[in-house]
Amino acid sequence: MSDVNELLKKVSSQIEETNGKFSALAENALKEAQKAAGLSAETKESVDKMATELNAMREAEKTLKAALGELEQHVAQMPLANAKSVIETVGMQVISSEALKTFVAGLEGNKRLSVPVSAALLSVNVPGQIVAPDRQPGILERLKQRLFIRELIAPGRTGSNTIYWIQQTGFTNNAAAVAENTTKPYSDISFAEKYSPVRTIAHMFKASKQILDDFAQLQSTVDTEMRYGLKYVEEQEILFGDGTGAHLDGIVPQATAYAPAFEVAQQNGIDDLRLAMLQVQLARVPCDGHVLHFIDWAKIELTKDTLGRYILSNPAALTGPTLWGMPVVATEAAAFQGKFLCGAFRSAAQIFDREEANVVISTENADDFEKNMISIRCEERLALATYRPEAFIYGNFTVPVSGE
Repeated sequence: MSDVNELLKKVSSQIEETNGKFSALAENALKEAQKAAGLSAETKESVDKMATELNAMREAEKTLKAALGELEQHVAQMPLANAKSVIETVGMQVISSEALKTFVAGLEGNKRLSVPVSAALLSVNVPGQIVAPDRQPGILERLKQRLFIRELIAPGRTGSNTIYWIQQTGFTNNAAAVAENTTKPYSDISFAEKYSPVRTIAHMFKASKQILDDFAQLQSTVDTEMRYGLKYVEEQEILFGDGTGAHLDGIVPQATAYAPAFEVAQQNGIDDLRLAMLQVQLARVPCDGHVLHFIDWAKIELTKDTLGRYILSNPAALTGPTLWGMPVVATEAAAFQGKFLCGAFRSAAQIFDREEANVVISTENADDFEKNMISIRCEERLALATYRPEAFIYGNFTVPVSGE
C-alpha cells in the first residue's frame, strides 16, 4: 500500500511542478501575442505539448486515487487475516503494471493510464471469494432421449402378479354344404394358455439430507432424473426384453421376421415399409404404425424423383410424419438404425401397470440416520402382454434408403 501512496505523491508532485511551468509559459505566450499580434509556431507547439502532458498526468492521478479508494473499500470489509495479503497482491499488481512503467518512464501526450485492479482481486492467491460470481438461476439439465413406446401400446392396470389369458392357436374349418338328413362335418378349434408375469424395474440413489433440504430445486431434479432413468429402462424392456430372469418378454424378440410377399422393381426403404404392412395385414391384423430411426426417416423424407422433387415430403407442410397412411414414430434408439418395426401396437399388445413409477425417500437405510444421509428409491411394477406376435414385423431395410 505504501508503494502505491508513494507513486501517487510522485505523480501529484509532477502535476504541481508542471502546472507552475505551464502557467509561466502561458504568461510569456500571452505577452508575445500582444506584441506580435500572434504566436510563433514554436511557442504554440510548446504550449500545446505541455498542456497535453498536464492533462495526461491529471488522468493518471484520478486513476490511482480511484484504484486506492476501491482497494480501501474491499479491505475494510475483509477479515484482518486476509487484508495484508490483498493489499500486497493489489499493490504489486499496480506497481508492476506495464502501462504504469511506460507512463512513468516517459509521459506520453493525450494517453490515459489504466491499471487492472479488479484482476488482482480475483487472483487465486487472494484468500476467500471477494468478487462473487454471476450465478445463473436453476439447473441446466442434460438432454434426454424421447421415449415413445407407451404412446403406441394400449394401457391397462392389474391387481395381480400375473396376466393370464387364453389364445386361440388354430382353427380347422370343415364347414360344408350338406344334404338333408345327412351327417354334419366337425370343425376343430385349438387354444393355449398364455401368461405374462409382473416384473419390477427399480434403482436407488444416495444423497445428503442437508443439500436436498437447502436446495429445493435439486430435490426436484433428482426426482425427475430418477423417473426418467426408470422409464428409459422400461422402454428398452418393452422393446428388447428377452423374457429371462426378471426381464419382460419384449416385442422385438417375439416379432415376426420381415419376409416380403414379393419383390418390387428398384425396391427401397419406402417399399420395405409397405411390404411389412402387407405382412401384418396378411396375418389378419390391422397395422397402425411404423417405428424407425431418426436418420432412416430423414433419408426417406428426403427421397427425390429424377427431377429433384421430394416424393413424400413438403418442406412447407405442418403435418405430422406419416407413411402409407400410418403414423411414423422416429426414435434415436441406436438398435433401430437401419431397421424398422411395423405392427398393430394398439390391438396386439398391452401394458399392465401393477405399481406406477414412484419415488420413496428414507433415512432408515443402513447408517443413513447417523450420517444425515437419505436413500431414494424409484421403482415400478408392470407386465407386458403380446397377444399376437405375428402382428409385429421387425427387420432390416433390404436396400439402403436414399442418402445412405
